Formats: sequence, structure tokens, C-alpha cells
Amino acid sequence: MTKASATKGPDHGTINPDEAAHFGALAEDWWNPDGSSAMLHRLNPVRLKYIREAIDVHFACDGRMLKPLEGKRALDVGCGAGLLCEPLARLGADVTGLDAARENITAAKAHASPQGLSIDYKNVAIENFGKTDYDLVTSLEVIEHVEDPPAFIAGLAGALATDGLMILSTPNRTAMSKLMLVDLAEMTGRIPKGTHHHDQFLTPDELDKMLDEAGLTVTDVTGIEYRPARGFSLSDNLALNYLMTIVKK
Repeated sequence: MTKASATKGPDHGTINPDEAAHFGALAEDWWNPDGSSAMLHRLNPVRLKYIREAIDVHFACDGRMLKPLEGKRALDVGCGAGLLCEPLARLGADVTGLDAARENITAAKAHASPQGLSIDYKNVAIENFGKTDYDLVTSLEVIEHVEDPPAFIAGLAGALATDGLMILSTPNRTAMSKLMLVDLAEMTGRIPKGTHHHDQFLTPDELDKMLDEAGLTVTDVTGIEYRPARGFSLSDNLALNYLMTIVKK
């Protein structure tokens, strides 16, 4: 896959349509914890722990509150079939989820409906979304699939309220991430082939610079490491993957 081979469309924005198709093909299996998205299911509790702590700090919430996002609007960009949107809704937020793959949106709606979760899922690119003032904007494991990261970040920044909170996560571009998230992960079948392209990973410094140019400030960077004996955990080690807490300047 090359950048030249992709054609941008209203649904894809700067997400490569080949990658949107790749994830769309996995949509029916998205909620199977032992299926093609098993790695995301194992990663999600760690991401949720980080997000909850960031919410409590930013919005001055008591950590014992069941719904710290009550009365707040949350936007998850690259939502897949709703793995993050559903917990955000349970935390009390009025949630909107965007994804470039129509199949993911269909799967997300089908999973949320029987649970009585009212989540507004849309097959719309953030660059074309045009809505603003979200208290929380998240985009996890998405920017590494974007052809024009600065334009994507500008879209995220435009959706964020002046006093809002943004959280991103993405793999770092290191020898460790290539070994663990591309070579070994695909060889063992833990991640479907073609999911990751190491040259599209961003280092924390690269991402920080793009965020700064979009009028955003990084307030925290925390790594996610993997150990066979205990799985994923938050860490000071940024070599594999990392999360960022971001606010407007």
C-alpha cells in the first residue's frame, strides 16, 4: 500500500481507504474477545484506567463517582465498533462515535442497541464533521492509520471545547514496536496481517510538535508496556505504545 494508491473521500477524510476497508472487514468479529480484535480487548482496560484518571484530574471529579461525565459531551474518533464509546456512555457522557468504515458503524449500532446505550454513531471523517465544543475528544490507535496527521489533528482540535480534554494513544516508532506490534504480532496471528505499518508510527516528539502547531498542549505522556506474565500495563517506558493527555493552549 502506498499513499499514492489511496483516494480520499467524504467518509475517509485522511484515513487511507485501504485501511478503512481492512478494519471494516473485521467489523463482525470486533466484539469477540478471542477474535481478530483480541489485542484491543486486552489493551482496553489499561486505556480506560488512564482515561478515567485523566477525567478525574481535568474535571476535578471524585474517583468514586460512577458517572463523572454526566452532562458532558464526548467524541471518539476512529471508534471502530464502539469498544471505547460504550464505557464512555456508561460514565454518563453524551457520546458520538466517528469511523471511516461503514461496517464498523453498523456493528457498533447493533452492539449498543440491545444494551440500551444511546450513542450517536456516524460514518463521517473528523475533517468533515464540523461540530465543536466537545468536553472530551478521544482517538486511540488511529493516527497511525492517517495519511495527513496534521490535518487529522486539526480536525480533533476543532471539535474540542476551549476547556476540554483530549486523549490520544498510538504506537511509538521504535525497533521494539516493529518487533512486537508488526513482526511477532502478525507471525503469531495476534494481530491480522496488514493492520500496522511501522513507517506510519509517530514518536512522542513528532506528535507533540504536530499538536503544538494545532494550538494544543500535551500535559502528560504515559507508556503502555507488555509483559507476557501480566499483559499490558501503564509504564514510564514509551518504547512500545503511549497515551497523551492534551488541552488547548
